[in-house]
Amino acid sequence: MKPLLIGGEWVTTSHGMKNVNPSDIGDVIDIYAQAGRAETQTAIEAASQAATAWGMSNLQQRHDILHRIGVEILSRKEELGALLAREEGKTLQEGIGEVMRAAQIFLYFASEALRQKGDVFASTRSGIGIEITREPVGVVGIIAPWNFPIAIPAWKIAPALCYGNTVVFKPAELVPGCAWALADILHRSGLPKGVFNLVIGPGSVVGQAILDDPRVNAISFTGSQSTGARVANASVPFLRRIQLEMGGKNPLVVLDDADLDVAVECAVDGSFFSTGQRCTASSRLIVTEGIHARFVSGVVDRLATLRVGHALDKATDIGPVVDANQLSQDLDYIAIARSQGGHLRFGGELVRRETEGHFLAPALIVETSPDMRINREEVFGPVASVIRVKDYDAALHVANDTEFGLSAGICTTSLKHAVDFKRKAQAGMVMVNVPTAGVDYHVPFGGRKASSYGPREQGTYASEFFSVVKTSYTSA
Repeated sequence: MKPLLIGGEWVTTSHGMKNVNPSDIGDVIDIYAQAGRAETQTAIEAASQAATAWGMSNLQQRHDILHRIGVEILSRKEELGALLAREEGKTLQEGIGEVMRAAQIFLYFASEALRQKGDVFASTRSGIGIEITREPVGVVGIIAPWNFPIAIPAWKIAPALCYGNTVVFKPAELVPGCAWALADILHRSGLPKGVFNLVIGPGSVVGQAILDDPRVNAISFTGSQSTGARVANASVPFLRRIQLEMGGKNPLVVLDDADLDVAVECAVDGSFFSTGQRCTASSRLIVTEGIHARFVSGVVDRLATLRVGHALDKATDIGPVVDANQLSQDLDYIAIARSQGGHLRFGGELVRRETEGHFLAPALIVETSPDMRINREEVFGPVASVIRVKDYDAALHVANDTEFGLSAGICTTSLKHAVDFKRKAQAGMVMVNVPTAGVDYHVPFGGRKASSYGPREQGTYASEFFSVVKTSYTSA
């Protein structure tokens, strides 16, 4: 049984959880120790005890540690990518790509550790100097989702450590393997004891213990809206910092003047790759009348070329859904869309392979209207709906007609419409002739409305959450 990491020591418990391969449910990857409330509180105490010294640590020390972490992750990309594909269901190629991104994030923040800066101001009063500096927040609780089991933890943990914070990390229960491998790398990187702690367990126990503890100064969370609301409500009494990423219902607008091949590839990539299990996935394809028939036919033809199968099979284009519960949710939404008048143009059925897994053919649902549940609620699977609209103005209106605001895309050759869409799309990230899913690691990530709350993740903007500003006055 793989242990927890608490206070710089590997800790076993009496309870363990199985890590099951969604491509082959008979394949148990390993068993991981399950933390309870007591172990979580011990981890928080360890992080609290280590916070002062780590917050005052030398910048070169932070750089060297983060750099070592990034280098080791990169050197093991095939091994870790295979583990990721095996436990989460991404294809092997996607898994290796995600591992490389995690490495790049750590290397980026290794450099940022040496670039921490402040400002010097003249005072309105003679003989007084003013300095603006940043300091660590303290103990940061990190609660990560299952769909990017190494990249999302990386883009939370790396800046937390870079800016001098200590960490209590709770990964999703479905993907403990990548979390444990990452913790092992951090443990051997030279981090002082207690600076990083790994607690694996159910959100109702481990997550709640993190929420209930006043020693946790900040929480960075990615997950569902309902859980995000719980994080927010629990944090208000402590006046702690919160950073919430809670999903999307992302539109991809396709105009009559779009390059058809580009539009089809953007739609298929954004909607169905990574099994559609991305918060930035293009779940609503909003298509104007003149190109609608050709676009739908093009997407269907492209989907017909894709193979659904075992994530480790190099011939696989789309891996399994992550588990039986998510598969059931995907199938329920397909049935609901059909019951409300949508037409299942392609896929949507279970796929049989040599191993027993959660395989679902990518589903394309046409003839839908903006008010249908399939266009209002996040499915989080290989399911996309098509909404036919009259023109650009109607497309923009439908694109913004959602409580979410994470990512929005448009396919067009019109500079006028591209510029207008970038300005008026109510989303934190806007894509023109590129998929809505797929972002760089050195720039801000986050949305608007119900998708996000708090400062942005990634890039230099991460400092807004993981550090606090201090203004100091000195009399000469």
